[in-house]
Amino acid sequence: MPERDVFLTVDGLKKLEDELDILKTVKRREIAERIKQALDFGDISENSEYDQAKNEQAQLEDRIAKLEMMLRNARLIDEDDISTDVVGIGSKVLVKDLAYEEEMEFTIVGSAEADPYNGRISNESPVGSALLGQKSGDVVDVMVPDGIIKYQILTIAR
Repeated sequence: MPERDVFLTVDGLKKLEDELDILKTVKRREIAERIKQALDFGDISENSEYDQAKNEQAQLEDRIAKLEMMLRNARLIDEDDISTDVVGIGSKVLVKDLAYEEEMEFTIVGSAEADPYNGRISNESPVGSALLGQKSGDVVDVMVPDGIIKYQILTIAR
């Protein structure tokens, strides 16, 4: 599978780098120690502590590999390059749900930083991808599992 760009803010990049550092140093050591202790119990064929530690080690190594891939393919979002004319990655977009007359603010981020509960939506999500390239005043149809939501873009900011 081809690797694709991972869009990150400066804060998002720092969080991923910090997580990777902790996983490679602290967590690897902790799991290695647990494996060593489990081996001290003797026969590993029926040693649940050993099996659990080895499973955690596999999950840890998988997460490390994913983080390394994401950092290798990271494209930083420079706040100075964020347009306030057109919605792009990094834009803060105030929209109005036309059915409910409700205003919401979204920040469009790369999928690695998405946190929908805090208004940070992925550029690959239905709402994020529908908003990309749109301008203030535009009405956008977003296809969601329940049907179509109509949003009017009120403002675009950095």
